[in-house]
Amino acid sequence: MRILLPTGSATEAVVRSAAKGFDADVAVTGEIASFLTPHQLHMLINKGNYDMVIVSGMCTALFAQVERETGIPIYRGPRHAADLALVLPLLGTITLSRTVPADEFLAAKRAEEAYGKIEQLEREAAFDYLIRGIKIGGASRMKVLAEIMDAHRREDIRGDVERFFAQGADIVDLGFGFDATPDDVKRVFGAIGDIDRPLAADTQDPALIRAAIGRADIILSLQSQNIPLAGAEVARAGAAAVVVPDDHTLDHNIALARKAGITCIIADPLLQPAGSGLTASLKRFKKSPYPLFFGAGNVVELLDADSIGMNAVLAGIAMELNASVIFSSEHSDKTQGSVREMRRATDMMALACHRPYPKDLGIDLLTIKEKRRRREPPVEYATVARAKPMPDEIEYDPKGNFRIGIEGDTVVAAINGRAIRGIRWQDVFYTILKNGDVTLLDHAAYLGRELYKAELAIRYGRSFEQDGEF
Repeated sequence: MRILLPTGSATEAVVRSAAKGFDADVAVTGEIASFLTPHQLHMLINKGNYDMVIVSGMCTALFAQVERETGIPIYRGPRHAADLALVLPLLGTITLSRTVPADEFLAAKRAEEAYGKIEQLEREAAFDYLIRGIKIGGASRMKVLAEIMDAHRREDIRGDVERFFAQGADIVDLGFGFDATPDDVKRVFGAIGDIDRPLAADTQDPALIRAAIGRADIILSLQSQNIPLAGAEVARAGAAAVVVPDDHTLDHNIALARKAGITCIIADPLLQPAGSGLTASLKRFKKSPYPLFFGAGNVVELLDADSIGMNAVLAGIAMELNASVIFSSEHSDKTQGSVREMRRATDMMALACHRPYPKDLGIDLLTIKEKRRRREPPVEYATVARAKPMPDEIEYDPKGNFRIGIEGDTVVAAINGRAIRGIRWQDVFYTILKNGDVTLLDHAAYLGRELYKAELAIRYGRSFEQDGEF
């Protein structure tokens, strides 16, 4: 299979190195590979006998017409020349995309295969309990339980529950504080009772437990004080119960739950926060005849560190302890996104069950840092000038000033009572230009900077302040 690899002089050495050992022609078409034109490519193809062309993934031109005229398939390579060495060895086993850069295409393909494997493993897995169609325990994957604290105070409890399920929660747990009443519990479950997904109630008050068992599939948390008062009713309702230790041991309280007739029991040895007995509490997660509950949210919420890596590590620990349900929460600003992160982490652990490490799985939790730094060729130039500081006083655009902000997952730019809203910063900027709302180049550069900052704030779940540092 003879391959044509058009490239630019800036990346020629990298491409030639990647092409060693392959039947490939490397053709330099200019300084920058992404500036390749359809006419240039047509001329190159006519000079040789090729089976395939791989152009830079950064090319902005369309080559469908060239492919039709020459009959030679033209695929998108990776965006970065440094990744070409990873793509070429795969050509015998995959077909690249004509429109999507190879690195994005392969990442999406690997992720699709990874999720397909997770679904297959889950279909075939044995389990201990089946709660509203969700497998718990056995060889099934670890399930994510997301908590909504003080559910009776929420203005849009249905929206909150649906959002957590959309983010990957398998079970949504509704917490009720000491100020809640049985009527509050009934009202909350009445608002969401038709959502056919596993719901849990988190309260130790027997009266609130009784109010919840009409719809709650799981009750958190039963112990020696409330089992004698509400355990039999939990059993008659057929609800599952998360049992915890108190003044009595976990084994003692599980025995009480069994005596009350509860048959679906999940054991929670209680994971403690870092600094308050985390290591000691891990020792309590011994092999159990019951599915284990792992309270990762207790650790993440009470440690001022980014939640992404913490959720990944805690999911790995939970996997080694053979936990069946892992608890996650988003009570504080710093833990927003934890449910989605925990679901990704548990999916990674499901894929890692037959591997020595949860690495190279097709999915990951790398958000800020890169897995592998790319070594691109240095920028070449003949002369250099030091950048001049931007003046403190700016010239205002006669068209007016924009107020930029974020609303949900969209970037918003408003001027003179009109707003432009979009998911991508470049779409908002393009619309501003098409509308003729900016006339000065420095104002256009400013808008590009602020709009991109707003998109980054959405992507990484951070606050946005126009003119402020990101």
